Amino acid sequence: MTENVVVLGAGYAGTGTVAKLQSELDDDARITWISETDYHLVLHEAHRVVRDPDVRSDITVPVHEITDPSTRFVQDRVTGLDTDDQVVELEDGDDVEYDYVLVGLGSSTAYYGIPGLAEHSLTLKSLDDALEIHDQVKTASQEATRGEPAQVVIGGAGLSGIQTAGEIAEFRDEHRAPIDIHLVEALDEIFPGNDPEIQQALRDLLEEAGVQIHTDDPITEAEDGVINFDEGEPLEYDVFVWTGGITGREAFDGTDLENEHNRLNTEANFQTSDERVFAIGDSAIIDQGDMPAPPTAQAAWQAAEVAGENIARAIENRPLKTWEFEDKGTVISVGEEAVAHEVKPAFGISLPVDTFGGFPAKNLKKMIAARWLADITSWNRARKSWSSL
Repeated sequence: MTENVVVLGAGYAGTGTVAKLQSELDDDARITWISETDYHLVLHEAHRVVRDPDVRSDITVPVHEITDPSTRFVQDRVTGLDTDDQVVELEDGDDVEYDYVLVGLGSSTAYYGIPGLAEHSLTLKSLDDALEIHDQVKTASQEATRGEPAQVVIGGAGLSGIQTAGEIAEFRDEHRAPIDIHLVEALDEIFPGNDPEIQQALRDLLEEAGVQIHTDDPITEAEDGVINFDEGEPLEYDVFVWTGGITGREAFDGTDLENEHNRLNTEANFQTSDERVFAIGDSAIIDQGDMPAPPTAQAAWQAAEVAGENIARAIENRPLKTWEFEDKGTVISVGEEAVAHEVKPAFGISLPVDTFGGFPAKNLKKMIAARWLADITSWNRARKSWSSL
């Protein structure tokens, strides 16, 4: 009997799982891959497009470069999952039946109920988002003057916010554009929840790049052209990018599966409350004991390896593997510079310091992205993309 295995999403979670399933499953299983886009975006490098749209071909991989001939690809938007009838509901096409399904749809942007935030901000969740930010920054800078520079505000000083600020600073410098850049964080420090050493290293690079940092004052409302704060003076803007948080996808509104804000709860083996539905990446809250796995590219990349194998094991009625996230360190770019923190030797480098920058950090960040591209395609493809990573 042929088993229908369906994978939802072409992010790190979905793409990594498809690659693993293709190596694990035999002819008794059929893979269907469903995504809104017909390419995989190396999302942790999407900020590069904010500076230079020409790099997009280096950080996007067409699905045909990833799939085997036997894998069926469907480009469509997932609107629901009917676990009773075991079908994936699509916006334009017919429902797709499954025996097992892997949910890797990623996340939506969380606005935390802040008035006006969704209506007045740009986000960075896709290639189109990055292109729109580029276009708006470019237009604003062309309409500005040295006396009245364009005001670009990035809300949220996590990974995406920091890297976006760095790329806009590089755009400003390369084009000698009149731009003021503001990075806004509600908590008392940028890159919140992380070691003070990397927080300070990132702050130093951002300040050297001319980014104005505002912390410890949450946004209370966004209006057309102005942001209001709990305590501080309003901040006017020409371009406003919000990177402040994640929530689940609308496809799981009203789902019968156990979830928190439409992110599916799973065991450490990626099974949800329905044993035929698996979930990883930003779509999932994966049990890891005291704290769930982080919603990062690194975690999705690791999880996909085990999730693909576990689906094959489920089909064969074998015990499923338990996954434990291994934090291999953090590497963040600020324009052409980078900071690495608590990197393990598995990343190909071992230094007698916890935090470092310069050429080693820059090259390490490139190598991480290249390794991912090689895993889903080939080292030749990774080599061609090297200059844009």
